[in-house]
Amino acid sequence: MDDFPAVRRLLNVEGAAVFLVALASYVSLGGPWWLLVVLALAPDLSMVGYLVGERVGAAAYNAVHTYVGPLVLGAVGVWGDHRLALLVALVWAGHVGADRAVGYGLKYATGFGDTHLDRV
Repeated sequence: MDDFPAVRRLLNVEGAAVFLVALASYVSLGGPWWLLVVLALAPDLSMVGYLVGERVGAAAYNAVHTYVGPLVLGAVGVWGDHRLALLVALVWAGHVGADRAVGYGLKYATGFGDTHLDRV
């Protein structure tokens, strides 16, 4: 039995949930809309790494498209009482979640379209 499509759908739903919770949290904290717009696609600047090569591009992309960075930054924001850090972390986590929701996964060094969720 091939469970891959069901697992992929579960990861898509998980990403959508992260996106919605991050966005709702950002709004409930009164985050400015201009900051949301400015930061929404910032993690995708990592794709510049592909100008160097597929291995560097995949590493750069993956470094900012996991939940590790936003979780650490969010913890700094909460425990250090740094509101801006928390807002940036929420936008960042929301970006990663939105990517997962639409099927963009972590990249393999074999090519930009080869991801852990599927080929895009």
